[in-house]
Amino acid sequence: MKKSLIAVLSLGFLAACDVPPEGTSVENVAAYELAVASIGCEMVSESDYVAVEFQADLTREQATAISQHMLATGKAERLADGGVRLITGACA
Repeated sequence: MKKSLIAVLSLGFLAACDVPPEGTSVENVAAYELAVASIGCEMVSESDYVAVEFQADLTREQATAISQHMLATGKAERLADGGVRLITGACA
């Protein structure tokens, strides 16, 4: 019983920490969030993605990984046209 309680608490701790996706850092995620907020909280077109990548100093792979992470953690939602909208922080 004691081991299973520790396992459950450990999983809850990891979820609460919101570990950034592989190849990125907490700083990368914060820069991404600020950059997306600066363009209106939605990334739809190529120019939106390029602006976020430039402002946040990210590669396309990092920006894509962070977008997928935001979708998976409920911090973003998929738009009908295929884009992504942040729904937390400054974009809430």
